Amino acid sequence: MASMTSEPIDCPIQADTAAAEARRRAHKDAPFLAAARGDTPSRRPVWMMRQAGRSLPEYREIRKDYGMLESCFKPELLAEITLQPVRRHDADAAILFSDIVVPLKAAGVDLDIVAGRGPVLERPVRTAEEVAALPIVESSQLESIVDGIGGVLEGLRDDQVLIGFAGAPFTLASYLVEGGPSKNHEVTKALMYSQPEVWHALMRRLTPTIIRFLQVQAEAGVDALQLFDSWAGYLTARDYREFVRPYSSQIFNAMRAYGVPMIHFGVGTGELLGDMALAGPDVVGVDWRVPLDSAATRVSAALQEADPTAEPTARAKALQGNLDPAVLFAGPEVVEAQIARVCAEADRAIERGQARGHIFNLGHGVLPNTDPDAITRAFEEVHKR
Repeated sequence: MASMTSEPIDCPIQADTAAAEARRRAHKDAPFLAAARGDTPSRRPVWMMRQAGRSLPEYREIRKDYGMLESCFKPELLAEITLQPVRRHDADAAILFSDIVVPLKAAGVDLDIVAGRGPVLERPVRTAEEVAALPIVESSQLESIVDGIGGVLEGLRDDQVLIGFAGAPFTLASYLVEGGPSKNHEVTKALMYSQPEVWHALMRRLTPTIIRFLQVQAEAGVDALQLFDSWAGYLTARDYREFVRPYSSQIFNAMRAYGVPMIHFGVGTGELLGDMALAGPDVVGVDWRVPLDSAATRVSAALQEADPTAEPTARAKALQGNLDPAVLFAGPEVVEAQIARVCAEADRAIERGQARGHIFNLGHGVLPNTDPDAITRAFEEVHKR
């Protein structure tokens, strides 16, 4: 089985790094970029996953007449929604308004995002024949995303960055196999265990689409990339190493030539943090379940074990996170105290040499009913630290 996981996947399109660099607009010392590479930023950078979304009244207003996927493919709408939280909260980063299933939809997979449920497929993918029939997205199918990125870049200051993103292979595979969201991912894991050859074929089929989606974003001018593996926390470390990490590594390796910071994040992945770091990102996202200094210890130990002779700077990653999204409902005094705690944990890890920098974020996405003023106050509080 090892030969199936280690089989290389060619980069789907030639990396045009010159075009990507020419289109990027953020200054190299923007707080997000400085923290990601381990320098001291002018202020602690902060952005929040799902910062563009239902917590904002302006988002709810603009989305009244458009479905989720329709919004992701309309350049003007995509740009406006992406910029809304940056303007409101003075965020140090915008994250492209999109969904992890967008490259599948663009490629022609029959799916939709159902309100209150999430992505739902007309026909799940569970056989070798169905895997082989999955289309791989073409750059020409993503032109509206490129146009939308151009609109976002025009609305950002040079000390603010734009983050592009994609769903990681396991999470995309789970949606395809289950036919939609799942509480236990039992169909996915059953396929993975009982038909590993079909599973690896699915991973090899998805990886080029994910790489192409990220390349298109990079060459449109995004300043950083995040690979979301939302459901990886349902796996054991052993299964993650065998069935998932080789493909995430191929994605990070393919994107490294662009020279932009790359983040890896998953939910419930406290036991996988070391393995996720070894997949190849520059920044490891941490959910709210693990204190940041503990997360840094796990990441640093895994890096040192993998390469005991590495330079000290190679034994640490920048960290992103990790305030519990529910804290934003608890009132200003609690929010201030919890932000102080997260920042102190990050600073301890940096002082010990187990983390290279800190990008403040939530430990998952902004909850839909969060008071937008509470979010703004949280941004202000982080910037004081």
